Amino acid sequence: MAYANIAHESLGGETPAATKDQQRYTVRAVDPTGDSTHHDAMQIQTPYAQAVLRRYPESIAIAIARDAAGKHNPITLGWMMLTSHQPPMMAISVGLTRHSLGAIRHAKAFVISLPSVAMADDALFFGTKSGRDMDKIAARGTKTQPATLVDSVLFTDAVANFECTLESEMETGDHVIFAGRVVAAHVHQDPSLGRLYTLGKNYRMGGVTPMP
Repeated sequence: MAYANIAHESLGGETPAATKDQQRYTVRAVDPTGDSTHHDAMQIQTPYAQAVLRRYPESIAIAIARDAAGKHNPITLGWMMLTSHQPPMMAISVGLTRHSLGAIRHAKAFVISLPSVAMADDALFFGTKSGRDMDKIAARGTKTQPATLVDSVLFTDAVANFECTLESEMETGDHVIFAGRVVAAHVHQDPSLGRLYTLGKNYRMGGVTPMP
């Protein structure tokens, strides 16, 4: 993949000065002959909340599950990964307070949609609004088409959609990891469509275009 339109600061270009919470270490390289030298380490111990900002650019996925009220509820997620090729499986991480947590458990299935650059406003809306008292897809007017093997929908303008049946879950602190078996996959007919990524904090998003 080739990264496009990514500012230097989004990759953590601004390195703050060391604080009392940070410590610079030196590494002693031992020579077999008995001589030794000191080299400054490039890694600086840093509080987690500061270090985790270096994860950008970060992939964006939208999970869709039908809730108990019958609504196809989407949620924008930054934490999604492939977990197996045989059988094909993917996992997502959902916060304990999110409406989608109950929707996925109710449906026992979900769709993972990889949004295109054109879906940036949809992704922001689905990630910042709750579906408890709202049909988020209807509110945005996002184009969908029926899923083929699970009771859900696909986003028409997404780069790809993966239909998953819920296989297992595991609580990890303030989130739950849902593992799903991919039972059907779909891609947009335009292979040059750019995929949406988070480029930095405060919801800064941009595109990544596949290399030819």
